[in-house]
Amino acid sequence: MGTSGESLLDSTSVVDVAGDGIGRLIRPSDRLRRPAPGPVLPALGRSIPRILEGYLWSGMTSGGAAKATWALLFPFSLANVAHWMLPPVPEGKRFAALLGTVCRGLLRVASLLLTMLLISQLAVVSLDLFAAQCLAPGSTCLEGAPSFLREFAPLRTAIGVLPLLALIFVLDRIPSSDWRSRNRLHRVPSSSPLQPQDLPRTPGLRTLHTVAALTCVALPLLGGPFRLPSATFDLIVWICALALVLATLAASTVGFSAGPVIRGGLIGVAVVLVGIAVVRRTPLPAGLPGGGLGGADGTVEALGAAMVAVTVLFALILVPAALLGRPTWKHLPHRLRPWLGGWAAAPVVALAGLLGGGFGAGLAVALRQLVGANELRLPDTYALVTVLWGAGLALAVVLGVLGFAVAVPLRRLRRGIPKIVALMEIDEAQEEEAASAWARASWERKHLHHLALTVALAMAAGGGALLVLRFGFGPLPGWFKPLSAIGVFALGAMAAGLLRVVFAAATTPKRSRHLGALADLVCFWPRAAHPTVPPSYALKVVPELADRVKEHLADPGTRVVLSGYNLGSLLTVLAAARVIADLPPEDRDRVGLLTAGSPLQWGYQRAFPAMLPQAQLAGLYEGLDGRWRALCRGTDIFGGGVTTWRHRVVAGKLLGDGYLPGGGTGPLAAEADDQGVLVLGGDHWLPDPMRGPTGRHRWAPGVLKHTDYVVDAEWDNAVAMAAGLGRPRPKNPWGEQGSLFGDFPQMR
Repeated sequence: MGTSGESLLDSTSVVDVAGDGIGRLIRPSDRLRRPAPGPVLPALGRSIPRILEGYLWSGMTSGGAAKATWALLFPFSLANVAHWMLPPVPEGKRFAALLGTVCRGLLRVASLLLTMLLISQLAVVSLDLFAAQCLAPGSTCLEGAPSFLREFAPLRTAIGVLPLLALIFVLDRIPSSDWRSRNRLHRVPSSSPLQPQDLPRTPGLRTLHTVAALTCVALPLLGGPFRLPSATFDLIVWICALALVLATLAASTVGFSAGPVIRGGLIGVAVVLVGIAVVRRTPLPAGLPGGGLGGADGTVEALGAAMVAVTVLFALILVPAALLGRPTWKHLPHRLRPWLGGWAAAPVVALAGLLGGGFGAGLAVALRQLVGANELRLPDTYALVTVLWGAGLALAVVLGVLGFAVAVPLRRLRRGIPKIVALMEIDEAQEEEAASAWARASWERKHLHHLALTVALAMAAGGGALLVLRFGFGPLPGWFKPLSAIGVFALGAMAAGLLRVVFAAATTPKRSRHLGALADLVCFWPRAAHPTVPPSYALKVVPELADRVKEHLADPGTRVVLSGYNLGSLLTVLAAARVIADLPPEDRDRVGLLTAGSPLQWGYQRAFPAMLPQAQLAGLYEGLDGRWRALCRGTDIFGGGVTTWRHRVVAGKLLGDGYLPGGGTGPLAAEADDQGVLVLGGDHWLPDPMRGPTGRHRWAPGVLKHTDYVVDAEWDNAVAMAAGLGRPRPKNPWGEQGSLFGDFPQMR
């Protein structure tokens, strides 16, 4: 899933057999491009026919200019993801529910401020940097530009305003996009609690973002929020613009809902304000002290301060909300508990604000360097942003060096060859190679999120301190200049690099996969806090997968195994939960689930505790009666155990706790088989490197980590177990057909 069809099915060619072109159902094909049967499955002492079918959803996350530009909305998407990271609310706890409502309201306010901050920072570039300064009469910037661009005042203003209006129009259209199938059967709600929640559409929230964005075009032209216009008419317009901003912020806290007439009227008022501001401010000033359009600085500073205040308030209110949600997970082992005790949404919101502010500042810095006009003036707060990102980059480098160059080697040296590696590998060279990969993967799964959250929290705290220093004590000290220089480089590189990736993804389809991993994460969750984010593909993929399973189960002799790799494993888990909830009990025995390289337990279950509670996952394992198999490698950075935890080796056996087929959790034990595989509960721990070729699968030497799970012979064994056919133990490891010369010695 999320990759090419040939790679998904491990086939030389594939052909579509169903789907609408966006979500594609594919099968292997022969030379005439006809669907071909898959390889037979060894089980029950014979070869069982098998049909391979894959679902491709990469068309929803990558490819084309429109999807490539979604990378620019990453700060918005982070704010939206934070909504789904909120801690669970215990049943019957009214105060906890109230705090959850307040947190969701503050997230909507923070999301609105992010939209306003983006437009304001782009106004600095378009309206201030270029229209007001670079194209000012007598300016040495862009000397090759035609003279009429400088002399014709309305055209100069239009150059600054029209790109902003075009962007606002595009942002207003994004919430109307939707991947969900038009087939009403796919929209039938499921009784399964493990489903992506399709929240009601919020056209009111979309209107608020559009109105707020338009006022952020008018305010800089009117002098900004801190400068009173001298003319009475301008003062009235200025008051109306500020009132509209405050009204949108207040309405977003409670969830604005109104009819199309009121929504259209609000947008019309905002457009009129922009028109009046444009007329009153033409020609743009060219001789202000310090240069530039005076209102742009104040607008960016006010929005930045508001974003900091809302983020701090959200973080404070989230503390009691997380504490009240603690009874729902305090009984879990530490490796399964929510990140930061359910408080992880706070640094994610802070990171969204930092990225939003950093991208705008970086874009302005990069463009000023590009045109070679360092005399162009930027807002004073951009100096704070450059210092902050310089310090953040330095901190990230230090922590990265301490982690990867110090902590990982020390972990490897201190622990030597892990006992579980000794159980699976057969020679010393393999053990050494595997132990090094295990050390790094284990450290990253355990501590990489700590590193990211530490940098985000440190930058958030540093941003607050810099604001106090700047506005409380005046200009920044001179010793901040080295950090500012590092920050200028970091921000310029971030803006230029992101734009380059967007361009490459839009012009080169194969390179669009570079955005795939990023898009897969942020595009999974439905719109909630921010309307201007890419549509959720999960709302389409999960019900369509479930319906396809039901179509196959219409044949009484068919068994279906849903298999997913990486993030596709999460989709298959949700689809399996939907199928099990909707099927009659007599048909559930014909459904199985196989995940490989899944970040479900160590990542998603801990980051989104309210969406993926352990009790519901244990219920799914019980509903499948143990036919949930998970392929795992200790060398895999992104994937780990899914159905078991608390692993330890005692007396040559792998012990642990995990889900039980009869329900609940309990102790489990496993011994390595002749291929070094440890089957503990539903988890199949694979040796990496593999012990040797079996003759039944492709051979892949070396440490595979997160790749090529299908080459391992255990893949077919897990499929057979997920199908309820038991674990096959073929006597002939070299193939499914017996030897033509049975009296010859067997090959070893």
